[in-house]
Amino acid sequence: MEEALAQHRGGNLGGAEQIYATILEIDGRNAQALTLIGQEDVNILISDIGMPEFDGYQLIRKIRAMHSSALRNLPAIALTAYARADDRQRALLAGYQMHVSKPVEPRELIAGIASLVHLGTSSQGKL
Repeated sequence: MEEALAQHRGGNLGGAEQIYATILEIDGRNAQALTLIGQEDVNILISDIGMPEFDGYQLIRKIRAMHSSALRNLPAIALTAYARADDRQRALLAGYQMHVSKPVEPRELIAGIASLVHLGTSSQGKL
């Protein structure tokens, strides 16, 4: 994994491999995720709600409070086992554009990502 991350940092990986390396790098480490998001060109955030350090609600609030307008408007999906209507509402109010309940169908997640990245983030919804 360390070699993949070193290659990622050097720009030697292609498309999907770069995405995978970034996911491995920040998995479960919110403070590092914030640092990386502030330094990298990020297109979308997919975050669990129940995480160590601070939860996904706190993570998205911290991202939305950053000085970069790109980060304040970063498309974000809450991917979580919290599936009640009030959980969805809480995620949307915190700053996520979509709330996706686990277990998730990969095609549904891909459709959600595509809608946020390619069509803009003006519509809020649930997959």
